Amino acid sequence: MNAVVIAVIVMLILSLLRINVVFALVIGAFIGGLSGGLDVATTIQTFTDGLGANANVALSYALLGAFAVALSKTGLPDAMVSGAIKLVGREGETKRKTLSKVLIIFMILIMAIFSQNVIPVHIAFIPVLIPPLLKVLNELQVDRRLIATVLTFGLITPYMFLPVGFGAIFHEIMQKNMEESGLIVSLADIPTAMAIPALGMIVGLLVAVFFTYRKNRQYETREVVGQEMNNPYTKKTLSIAIISIILSLSVQLYLSQKLGVEGMIFGALAGLIVLYISGVLKRKEADFVITNGMKMMAFIGFVMITASGFASVLQETGHVERLVEDGANLINGNQAIGALLMLIVGLLVTMGIGSSFSTIPIITTIFVPLCLELGFSPMATIAIVGTASALGDAGSPASDSTLGPTSGLSADGNHNHIWDTCVPTFIHYNIPLIIFGWIAAIIL
Repeated sequence: MNAVVIAVIVMLILSLLRINVVFALVIGAFIGGLSGGLDVATTIQTFTDGLGANANVALSYALLGAFAVALSKTGLPDAMVSGAIKLVGREGETKRKTLSKVLIIFMILIMAIFSQNVIPVHIAFIPVLIPPLLKVLNELQVDRRLIATVLTFGLITPYMFLPVGFGAIFHEIMQKNMEESGLIVSLADIPTAMAIPALGMIVGLLVAVFFTYRKNRQYETREVVGQEMNNPYTKKTLSIAIISIILSLSVQLYLSQKLGVEGMIFGALAGLIVLYISGVLKRKEADFVITNGMKMMAFIGFVMITASGFASVLQETGHVERLVEDGANLINGNQAIGALLMLIVGLLVTMGIGSSFSTIPIITTIFVPLCLELGFSPMATIAIVGTASALGDAGSPASDSTLGPTSGLSADGNHNHIWDTCVPTFIHYNIPLIIFGWIAAIIL
C-alpha cells in the first residue's frame, strides 16, 4: 500500500481515538517513512530536519496568544461580555437571544472572509478575536462546532473562488503549474471554473448553520488562561485596546503586502508594545501575562511544527507522486471515475501535508496531462485541479484552516481539536467538495 495512505490513515485513526495529535503525527510519520522504503535513521533524520519549516508560524501563534492575553488587561473581554448581556436581555427573551447569535456568527463569518482578501492577515485574527468572545458564546449557548465550521469556511472558500488576496496567490499558482504541465489557462477563467465547487462549500455551511448545529449547547464556564482576574475597563483602556489591535494589523499588512515578508510575529510585537508603553500591561506582571499567553497557544505551535516533519517524511518517500500516478493508472479512460479518483487523491495528499497551496505543484504534473488525455475541457481541468488541491484543507489536523479555529475556541479548554473542529469541518466541506467538484468536472 502507498506510504502516504498508510501514514494518513494511522494519523487519523490515532487522532480519532483521542491520542494527542502531536503523537499521532509522529507515529504516522515514522510508520509512513518505514513503509515508504526509508530506514529508521533516514526517517528520523528527515522528520527532524523538516521540523523547522513551520517554526515561524509556531512563534507567530505564541506571540499572538501573548497579545490576546495582554489585551484582557484592558478589560476588552469584560466589555464584550457586558455588551452581549445587554444585547441578549433578560433570560427567556428568545427573539433577542436568537438575533444576538445571528449577529455574532455573521460577524465572525465576515471577519474570516475578510482575513483572506480585504485585510489579508489569514489566521492571525483568531487568537485575538475569539478568546474574548468565548464568554459571550457561552452566554448565548452557541455550539462551538458551528463557529469552527464558520471560521473554516471563511478561511478556505475565498481563496478557492475570489481572485484577490490569498485567492490571487492560489489562482496564480494554479495557472503557473498548469501551464508548466501543458495547459495554458486564463486567470479570468479560474473563478468561473471554481464557482460550482465553491457552491459546495456554501451548501456545507448552510447545513451546519441551519441543521447540524442549530440547537443550543451548554459549556462549562471556565476562565481563559491569563484572564482569570476581573479586569475593569474604561473608555481609555478600551481605546488603547483598539489602537493596539489596529497597529498590530497594520504592521502585519505592511510587512506582508509591501515588503513581501511574514508579518504576524512583528504585528503581535507591535500590539504588545502599545499595551506596555500605555501602562495597561504593567512591567511587574508582563512576564507572567506573556508566558500564559504563549502557553495558551503552545499546543497549536507544537502541532504545526510536528506537521512539517510529517510532511517532510512523506515527501522524502517519493510516495506522494506515486499516489498521484497510481490514481491515474486506475482510471482506465473513464471520465467519471477519473474525476472522482483525482479528487480523492487530492484529499489524501492535502490531508497528509496540510496545505492546499503546496498540493497544487504535486498533482498538476500528472492530473493536467491525464485530464487532456481523458478529454476534459480546460474549465473542467481547472475545477478538478483546484478542488483536488482544496480538498483536505478542511478536516486535516495539520491544516491552518483547522488549527486556526481551534487556537481560539480551545482557549478555555472546552473545545477538542479533532472532534470539535476536524471532524465537523471534514464532514461539512470535504463531502460537498467531492460531490460538487465531480459535478463541475462532468458538466464544464
